[in-house]
Amino acid sequence: MAGDTDDDAVKALRELKAGLDRTITALSAASSRADELIERRERGVSWYEIVSTEEPPLVIETITQVLDDLGELGSRLRREEALALQREHVSITKIGELFRVSRQRVSTLLQGTRSRAEAGA
Repeated sequence: MAGDTDDDAVKALRELKAGLDRTITALSAASSRADELIERRERGVSWYEIVSTEEPPLVIETITQVLDDLGELGSRLRREEALALQREHVSITKIGELFRVSRQRVSTLLQGTRSRAEAGA
């Protein structure tokens, strides 16, 4: 039952996939950087020296950015999937069961989408 109305959900899923690929790259680099920091500390370098000379992006900055990006992409996918399910006449209660969240959370997701659409109109 595919159609044009599902394009936003597919687009959100593709964006999430691209975000996951970026995350793998970023976390791999952060992991290598963490190994370097551990090695420096084990050689006796002070924490002050390690932290004050760490080149950006810092390990913690990378982790924070990755979590923020994935949270945003995941939320968008959840909204778009909820809208797609609603267009297929799936009840809010059932969508909540499928997403393992309360029906109130689903209702908030869907209302937030309507509010943004109305603001843009």
